[in-house]
Amino acid sequence: MRKFVIALLLLVVVAMFGKVYFVSTQMSPAEERAFLVSKLREFTKETGVKVELINLGYAEVSSRIEAEQKSGKVKIGLVADLQGGLYLLASKGFLQDLSGLKIPNRTFLLEKYAYVNGKKIFIPWLQATYVFVVNKEAFKYLPRGLTKEDVIKGTEKWTYQALYDWAANIAKRTKMSQPVGFPMGPRGLWHRFLHGYIYPSFTGAQAIKFDSVRALDMWSYLKRLMKYVNPSSSVWDNMAEPLMRGEVWIAWDHTARIKQAIVTMPDRFVVVPAPRGPMGRGYIIVLVGLSVPKNAPNMDEVEKLIEYLTSPEVQVAILKNVGFFPVVKEASLKIPEGALKILAEGVINQSATKDGLVSFIPNLGKKGGDFTATYREAFKRIVLNGENPVTVIKELGEKIRKMFKETGSSLPEPDASLY
Repeated sequence: MRKFVIALLLLVVVAMFGKVYFVSTQMSPAEERAFLVSKLREFTKETGVKVELINLGYAEVSSRIEAEQKSGKVKIGLVADLQGGLYLLASKGFLQDLSGLKIPNRTFLLEKYAYVNGKKIFIPWLQATYVFVVNKEAFKYLPRGLTKEDVIKGTEKWTYQALYDWAANIAKRTKMSQPVGFPMGPRGLWHRFLHGYIYPSFTGAQAIKFDSVRALDMWSYLKRLMKYVNPSSSVWDNMAEPLMRGEVWIAWDHTARIKQAIVTMPDRFVVVPAPRGPMGRGYIIVLVGLSVPKNAPNMDEVEKLIEYLTSPEVQVAILKNVGFFPVVKEASLKIPEGALKILAEGVINQSATKDGLVSFIPNLGKKGGDFTATYREAFKRIVLNGENPVTVIKELGEKIRKMFKETGSSLPEPDASLY
């Protein structure tokens, strides 16, 4: 009887508040979604505000927001998306200006990217990046002139040439002939390495110099590096298991996808910055923001939800369970020692490098998949099939420029001033 009364009272309390429809492109995998749903239930118990989580793809979010805005029947109260997708929605006038929203006891990192034309279109919520993971055993075989400290701190000596020399040294002095691994499988994020890491490092930009002379040097380097890349990379979608099985000693992947290896074997691995190339150290920051559509209902409840999702406690819980890093300074002080600290230190060391060329994932709407597929196509044709790189990059460079022109997006250049 008592449980029935408590449940009835909870229903009454929930009914007193408006429901928030929360659309998110993030945390779609089953385990991640289950975690977020559990946190939202806690929020409902604490505040009485009911939340319905709706996971959609990038193009679906854009289409749904546009449809609601044009119909005048706005149902969605909160949107979580990559900053590029939110920029696109803001360019169409679909998002509220959140400049007046003040959240106490929050110091937001990366906040300068939340503004478009003087309007604050989102509240930073999550960040992630991609890093290299090194099995500590590999440090026994560093090439001459490169130290463990160089790799961990990302000094000017930690270069792509040094990576090649290191891999060659391991292959020469051990039974591991191909110690490097990348997630090149169909659901792997290999394309992010190509457009956001090695391309900027060699050319200075991820797309605008796709068919430049420096790009030819980069493709030549990749062809040489493949000698030391584990051939099973072609089917690997994430690098956690290959690392744990000892199939590779040096691997690159998204922080969320290598998290399990660090958590399972924290004494075996170290997370390090990406190497630098002739033009600098290219790397991607994935920034997820929380935006509110214009004329969204139940604004009081929406603001409560934003405050909850950006609380230090929830930010750290997301790091523990999903692998996204906090964007609230106060949360970074609460990260416990152990595996999470190892991950955090690697991310921090990468962001602290002085030669960083920071890239964001380009916003191309429905063309986003075509963009990433083009880099994979270039790799397949040049590196795997041996086609003439001059011909390939000229052809595909025109294709990429056409994508940006058709979508009205500007060709992205790395931001070297972020840090």
